[in-house]
Amino acid sequence: MNWLSQNLDRILELTAAHLSLVLPAILLSLLVAVPLGRIVNGLRRVRGPALGAIGVLYAIPALPMFILVPSIFGTGLRSPATAVIVLTAYGVAILTRSAGDAFESVPQSALAAASSVGYSPWRRFWDVELPLASPILIAGLRVVSVSTVSLATIGALTGVSSLGTLFTDGFQRGIVGEVVTGLVLTVMIAVAIDLILAVLGRALTPWLQASPRKDKANVVVG
Repeated sequence: MNWLSQNLDRILELTAAHLSLVLPAILLSLLVAVPLGRIVNGLRRVRGPALGAIGVLYAIPALPMFILVPSIFGTGLRSPATAVIVLTAYGVAILTRSAGDAFESVPQSALAAASSVGYSPWRRFWDVELPLASPILIAGLRVVSVSTVSLATIGALTGVSSLGTLFTDGFQRGIVGEVVTGLVLTVMIAVAIDLILAVLGRALTPWLQASPRKDKANVVVG
């Protein structure tokens, strides 16, 4: 407890550094994976191999990725940009498959109906395809957010400041309270972002919350 009160400023600084890595990576993963998943889903003959190839990114161990990325993108080994790129790559590896499955789940009848009333392909995507795919997309994004918050701690091994710094420093100095603080804060951030996405998902898919009531009413009427 004494360690916590004496290092509050350092903890807040590392929490802010952790969020500065995690939030851009989650957003970039979404911006890259959604169009990529939509494009791959439309390529029927190569859909499976393409999604598999993208998913292989997640099989690459994190520490080599933190060393490999600077040589490709020219970023510094200890640069936060390196961590954001690595976390984004892992996020894209997970979310692209979810995006492909999400667009695959959209009923063809809904797309045909939109086309038949004169929707352009662009308007059909925004007004029909994306909203109907959003439940699976949000579910995939929640998985990515939790994974990204956890993976961000590994950057501390290469010198990128994050809550993982509390792990490495606590282990080296034998301060249990420091390690526990890093662990608790990491979990709290993951849970907080997951809850925000869950609420956002409910707001974006009001028909899913209305359906059970409607079904129940139909049963009563029947």
